[in-house]
Amino acid sequence: MSVNEINDKIREAAKVAAQYHTDNVGAPAATRLEWPVAVSVNKGLEGAIACETKIGYVDGVNGRLVYRGHDSFELSEHSNFEETSYLLLYGKMPNAAEYKAFDEKLKGYRKLPHEIYDALKLGAVKTAHPMTSLYITTGMLGALDQKSEDVSWQNQEEIAIRLISRISTLVGEIARLRKGLEPVEPDLSLGHAANLVYMMTGSKPDEATTKLMDIALILHADHGMNASTFTAMVANSSLSDMYSSVVAGITSLKGSLHGGANEKVLYDLEEIGTPDKAEEWFKKAREEKRKVMGFGHRVYKAYDPRARIFGPLVEFMARRNPEINNLYSIAKKLDAIICEQFGKEKKIFPNVDFYSGLIYRGMGIETAMFTPIFAASRISGWTARILEYLKENRLFRPRAVYTGETKAEYIPIDKR
Repeated sequence: MSVNEINDKIREAAKVAAQYHTDNVGAPAATRLEWPVAVSVNKGLEGAIACETKIGYVDGVNGRLVYRGHDSFELSEHSNFEETSYLLLYGKMPNAAEYKAFDEKLKGYRKLPHEIYDALKLGAVKTAHPMTSLYITTGMLGALDQKSEDVSWQNQEEIAIRLISRISTLVGEIARLRKGLEPVEPDLSLGHAANLVYMMTGSKPDEATTKLMDIALILHADHGMNASTFTAMVANSSLSDMYSSVVAGITSLKGSLHGGANEKVLYDLEEIGTPDKAEEWFKKAREEKRKVMGFGHRVYKAYDPRARIFGPLVEFMARRNPEINNLYSIAKKLDAIICEQFGKEKKIFPNVDFYSGLIYRGMGIETAMFTPIFAASRISGWTARILEYLKENRLFRPRAVYTGETKAEYIPIDKR
């Protein structure tokens, strides 16, 4: 497997996706909205419009994901996580000097304060969910930052860059400690993606593995007004600090209906066991009204472009890893079964979670660490959207429809 082969697969996936695009369907508005906006809102705030943004766009009808105008296929082929993070934060691709300065900042922030290392070694890292360890130590970073309570845009911007760097370091250290291994120091000679793999596994990755991790980080970096992004923005809209807002995002991402879904996919594939058992397993899951993780999406009514990219790339990993080969065969079988039954009419297709976990498993990464990697990527989207909203901040304050009693009679306790 080589970087050129990976890029070839991305271009092939982009061509397949383009066949299903409908001209101008779901195209973003060219002008600002006039507030207030009248919309139909369903449970879970489906259909609600919380704000305007220029950061990212999910075209659910056509199955496209765009960051600041750049298509996810293009970014996956040509970009890396550092450049994509700069794009999300600042609204443009960096020139050579800007990229160098940004990269040096990220590298300069990689090493954690010694108090964090001490806390990780003393804490229940081996038994706690790694996302719990992540939000606790992220909060500690805020406690150790004497300027964390300065909520000016300039200071929060600097904290955002610091967190983009340090969340990955935290993920690497948590991964090592969970296995009873000593943490490794960040390697400043490596790029962001390569350093993350190195800190998690203790081995410097080859170019192909680095490229795959870069793609994974890019594709998870932002995705519209998803649950964790909205949670982080709601927290920050009260003028809480960036650290606390990111902690809120991490806690939301932890859930199995959001970031934790790719963990559940692996458990499902392992439960199925072999490809020939996939149909029987799915039939039983339907009878039990069990949610099959990795399929369907609140926004996408077409095949998730991130899954289009990940699917063929897992095939590469399957060639050199027998365990992944079996899991990939099961995944392809389940993909075909569900798409045949529900793709055309109900628009249910694989989403990003269905294949992403197989990428990480192929790198030798523990299943429980999949969601922390998601956080190490989505930190760029969280902070970019927080900073964008902060410029014209207004406290989020939706209402609930009260359906309870309004004139209940108080009865003394001895008469109840």
